[in-house]
Amino acid sequence: MLVRPEVGIFMQGREICRLFLDYFRRQGHVVLPSAPLVPADDPTLLWTAAGMVPFKPYFTGAAKPEFRRVATCQKCLRTQDIESVGKTARHLTFFEMLGNFSFGDYFKAEAIAMAWEFITKELRLERDRLWFSVYEADEEAVELWTKLGVSPDRIVRLGRDTNFWEIGVGPCGPCSEIYYDLGPALACGPGCRVGCDCDRYLEIWNLVFIQYYRDEKGQYLPLENKGVDTGMGLERMAMVLQGVSSPFSTDLFREVVAAVVQEVNLPPSDRRVKVIADHARAVSFGLAEGVLPSNEGRGYVMRRLLRRSLLYGVLDGKEEPFLGRVADAVIRTMGEAYPELLSNRDHILRVIRNEEERFLLTLSQGMRLLHEAVEKVLARGQKVLPGEEAFRLYDTYGFPLELTAEICAERGLSVDREGFAREMEAQRKRARGAREAVEYLGARERFYRELREEQGPVSFVGYEQLRLSTRVRALMLDGVLREVLASGEVGEVVLDATPFYAEKGGQVSDKGVLRWPGGEALVEHVEQPVEGITVHRVRVREGELRAGSEVLAEVDAARRRQTARNHTAAHLLHQALKEVLGPHVKQAGSLVAPDRLRFDFDHYQALTPEELKQVERRVNQVVLMAVPVLTFTTSLAEAQSMGAVALFGEKYGEVVRVVKIGDYSIELCAGTHLRNTAEVGVFKIVAESSVAANTRRIEAVTGEGALAYFDELEEDYHRIAALLKAPARQLSQRVESTLAELKQLQRELESLRDRLAAYTVQELLDQAQEIDGVKVLAAKVEMQDPAGLRVLTDRLRERLGPTSVIMLGSGSNGKVSLVVAAAPGAVARGINAAQLVKTMARVVEGGGGGKAEFGQAGGKNPARLAEALQLGQEFLRQRLASSC
Repeated sequence: MLVRPEVGIFMQGREICRLFLDYFRRQGHVVLPSAPLVPADDPTLLWTAAGMVPFKPYFTGAAKPEFRRVATCQKCLRTQDIESVGKTARHLTFFEMLGNFSFGDYFKAEAIAMAWEFITKELRLERDRLWFSVYEADEEAVELWTKLGVSPDRIVRLGRDTNFWEIGVGPCGPCSEIYYDLGPALACGPGCRVGCDCDRYLEIWNLVFIQYYRDEKGQYLPLENKGVDTGMGLERMAMVLQGVSSPFSTDLFREVVAAVVQEVNLPPSDRRVKVIADHARAVSFGLAEGVLPSNEGRGYVMRRLLRRSLLYGVLDGKEEPFLGRVADAVIRTMGEAYPELLSNRDHILRVIRNEEERFLLTLSQGMRLLHEAVEKVLARGQKVLPGEEAFRLYDTYGFPLELTAEICAERGLSVDREGFAREMEAQRKRARGAREAVEYLGARERFYRELREEQGPVSFVGYEQLRLSTRVRALMLDGVLREVLASGEVGEVVLDATPFYAEKGGQVSDKGVLRWPGGEALVEHVEQPVEGITVHRVRVREGELRAGSEVLAEVDAARRRQTARNHTAAHLLHQALKEVLGPHVKQAGSLVAPDRLRFDFDHYQALTPEELKQVERRVNQVVLMAVPVLTFTTSLAEAQSMGAVALFGEKYGEVVRVVKIGDYSIELCAGTHLRNTAEVGVFKIVAESSVAANTRRIEAVTGEGALAYFDELEEDYHRIAALLKAPARQLSQRVESTLAELKQLQRELESLRDRLAAYTVQELLDQAQEIDGVKVLAAKVEMQDPAGLRVLTDRLRERLGPTSVIMLGSGSNGKVSLVVAAAPGAVARGINAAQLVKTMARVVEGGGGGKAEFGQAGGKNPARLAEALQLGQEFLRQRLASSC
């Protein structure tokens, strides 16, 4: 690698990361590990696309931070600019973002000073290559940079669209960016400047100063507690410090790019090599977190990246799976920093292989559609494939525009790239509109957040107590704050403390009752609209519930206990699935209710009966071992060092709650549990099914639910035994002998039908008549099975000859079946069986259709069947007469 002499210091990618985190640790920041790529407890986001995503609740005020200063190296996945990957020095789908954050601690002056010190003293970047952008109205930022020694002519003022961060209602503020000048050779032209969409001025660090709150009226109100959110791209900084002009030339990509080059036999500078290397990183990390390829959501992103990589290989003539070997290079390169890649290596490579093999089979379908579209264009005498067609192939089958263009070029066609771009932009607008439609907090959530700020969080005592005397803090009815809820009204109640578990993490909420002198209210549902505030939806049964009054809050103990059975059993099920199916199994959703549990998990095929039996048996073994269930709180780092597994949908702070079941299972979980596995009683799987591609679902029952399930099975068992008049212990033998008898009777019935059909055929043949040279049979038969009618018609057609028409009908119990068959000679005379049967069907109040040779219909008026057959004959006579 050639290093530019003007670069101040050469440093490997992981060294940059270490230096950054060490620096901010010295500045009083708590260094936290990277959060998952799949955002916890945030349905508005598919992926963690920026370093601030895990801290979004702190910036919005929905949660209180445990630390005022934090620094991270966050793994991120972003696909908005996927088409730019490999074309620019800036865009990647998977990248690592270094960031420092302040939650109401330091602000603009300190953030700018630390950034300046880090890049000039720790990294020793040349000052004459640094440029700075500020929001055009942010005079304070200009002054702060200038005081540090930045020349005013290197500070560029940019507008709201690039240098003011906001998303609808919520916290927002101006940005200041640091750029590194990669040199005039990369300029886009004479007017090239900071903010251009070219590679000369590379943005290496963005500092966001969160100092306003935008309300529903569009007003910007100063925040009392201001915040800082920064992001420095590790790959971009590695480019600068290693003196290269592309992230794919850094040590972070070197081994992965080499693996791609070996597979596709292209130079490292080829864009296809860069795209495959980039996508292989994104796919490897996504699969490591349990996201499997599918047709929606995160799974769709995984599938698209995989298929896009494979198609770029196809452009170079690859016709067999190869991405697994590239992913293996990703795992070797990044596994030390991200151990989840190493522990899930087999799973990652297996899923990639399966997806490649499946796509290579379906690739031919997209190629067929492309060739059909090309043929249509050529048939019209045109030379351009419409952009809409090219985009449909891109969006549905993952065909990159280059592949479509190359195939079209072989047939002398070009592609309407402007039309393709219009379709792409329309899709992006739809996506942006969907993102911008999401507000951080609604009015209800803001009210409860303010209530928490004024009076503190609601204490939850439900792990230890199911009954509690407490005070009513606030009442709300239909979004309006109330002093009183009257009898019959349904409203929301906030207590100072509560024993009620709020719905979260897949566990349904508690139910119960609030009591006070002269009154009672049923607690129907409990939730936490913002962190720290528990809201009870209650129905007042008698009396009046007043704000400020004392109440006795009592949880339905039986419901809580059965819910706890199912929750503890869900943890046992999770571990049993890992043991039986493999460590790739990760939870993808759950429901823990009093009557059942539902567990969704990542797996690529249905479980066999033997696998289900093994899982069920393993769970019950641990239940019968009476293993103690311990719950305790500890630091996140300590829990992770113990091997604790994080469950789907949970958000974890620095202090976490751990549920440990002996040496068998250990998970982070805020739910309610048993004290011993023996209290589960018994565990029974009642269903296994598919939820989506590569996602399975198991439904199970425990305790009283399992006993009820067994009672139902036993009742059915005895009912069947009684019907078959067999002892219960001999039921299977009786079923086998009954089935054998049934098969024998069916054979005898078929023989009788054949004999009856032979008699029927001869009897019907005697009724045939000739009309204008065509043999015609119109008859009513006793046969309710339409399939039987068709068989009978075929036999008659063989006997009546090549110029014949058969019209048969049967009807009883409010149903009519009609069939009409026209032999080739009759069709040549203008007879259409479908038209004829439709005409007849109208008489019996029905309809039908078919082809010229054969038609069938149904109706609901058997009383007019003879009339329908007569009409058919008259229609036939008229048609034959007109054809003469």
